[in-house]
Formats: sequence, structure tokens, C-alpha cells
Amino acid sequence: MSWSRMAALAAAASGLSGCFTPLYSETAHPGLVEDVIADINGTGETASPPKYRLAMKIATGVQTPTVNSETNVASSATMSGDVEYVLTRVDGNAEVVKGTANAAAAYDRTTQRYADLRAARDAEIRLARALSQEISLRLASALAAKSP
Repeated sequence: MSWSRMAALAAAASGLSGCFTPLYSETAHPGLVEDVIADINGTGETASPPKYRLAMKIATGVQTPTVNSETNVASSATMSGDVEYVLTRVDGNAEVVKGTANAAAAYDRTTQRYADLRAARDAEIRLARALSQEISLRLASALAAKSP
């Protein structure tokens, strides 16, 4: 699964303006670091000095629950994703919050290669947005609870 659109994976509360370093690096998933920072602090710029570090471990899978008996090809698929995340403070590495976010996105498959690839890509984007929203809400809630 391509992760350039996993940008939204760590969208967080607007008050969160720290530097985040995903477990998966920029070389593994081009564009991820900038997108995560932009989603979290709204600017795309790294905060200076950074206050938080966000580590993520991403696992995805695709299931094809139905198969057309005439063509022996799956007619639909469900892409699922799990993200384990840990938000820590940079000063002292105190853990702020950790958890696991899960989401799924279904799509239709066809015998046309390009249409099938595009449908899978659209499912990746929907999956990333769903995971992003879930993590964003969890981080916002945790940070709001810890605010004085």
C-alpha cells in the first residue's frame, strides 16, 4: 500500500504544535512527514523547538470476500489498516498517550487493470482519512485532558 497519502494519519488537535517523527521514515513513505506535520499544526512547518514526538507502526491488509464464479476473479475487496501510535514529550520522553486506531475501506474490483488500481488507490486514501480522523480525535482528547 502506498503511504504518500497516509498524510492524515496523525492529524491532531489545532493546539498541538510539536515536531512529529513517524516510525516510518520519509524514504519509506515519501511526503508522509510533511503531511503529518501539516495536519497536526496546520502550517507544514516543523515547530521549533519540538515539544512532542509521534511514533506510528502501520499494518494493512486486503481481503476479497466475494469471487465471481465465471471469471474466478474477486468482485470486491476490503482494505483494512491498523496503526499503533505513541505520543511522547521530547523533554524526558514522558508518554502522553498511546493506542491503536483501526479502519476499513471497501472497493469494487474489475478485470480492467487500471480501473482496479485506481479503485484500490481511492480506497487507500479513504482509509488514510478515516485513520487520520480517529487518531486526531484521540490526540486532541488526550491533550485537552492534560491541559491546565
